[in-house]
Amino acid sequence: MADHPEGAILQRDGKTYAVMARSPGGLVTPELLERIAAIARTFRVPEVKITSGQRIALIGIPGEDLAAVFEELGTDAVRKTGPCIRYFQSCPGNRNCRNGTQDSLGLAIRLESLYREKPFPGKIKIGISGCPRCCGESQTRDIGILGTLNGWTLFFGGNSGTRPRFGDLLAKNLSTDEVLDLVSRLLEYYRMHAGPKERTARFMERITPETLRSDLLNQIPCTPLES
Repeated sequence: MADHPEGAILQRDGKTYAVMARSPGGLVTPELLERIAAIARTFRVPEVKITSGQRIALIGIPGEDLAAVFEELGTDAVRKTGPCIRYFQSCPGNRNCRNGTQDSLGLAIRLESLYREKPFPGKIKIGISGCPRCCGESQTRDIGILGTLNGWTLFFGGNSGTRPRFGDLLAKNLSTDEVLDLVSRLLEYYRMHAGPKERTARFMERITPETLRSDLLNQIPCTPLES
């Protein structure tokens, strides 16, 4: 098989590829939408899809067009498909939704700026919800963050795949700075102790929530919840 640019995803037909455009928290600008539309027309991309992770996928691109498509997308192209943070999913939060209690979009953008495409043992999906209705699917994401009237609640080790698992509730009533600090510590702990391609759900089943709480007891910026 011919070499192809990093970030290109081989499709079911074994011949064409998909290329993702980044959209932190699901936000896109008119300029990006116009550029994606122009790329789709120029290269006759057969499908443009909004993915479950709130990214935009250009699907069905021949190998010979990949380099040009990536060049047109520039820094808005998703370049990593291996074990890394795949996306930062978010509901509208209190910027727009009448039920929102916290700024989930703002937090998603901050996290994306810190961790976009950084490598980890397994792929990581982050879901952020601005209220307990959990429209950001926070409890079934590797890192889940949920807003309440009293601050943020953080879950770790969720998965919605073939072996679904609710994330373990590690801390609540966090400030935004405390969430950023705890996410940093959890990701570093996971990076140091997880096996190759071990997702956080399987990692937590192996080490147990009690071990994680014990190891991070003096690092979590509030009292950890009891199991």
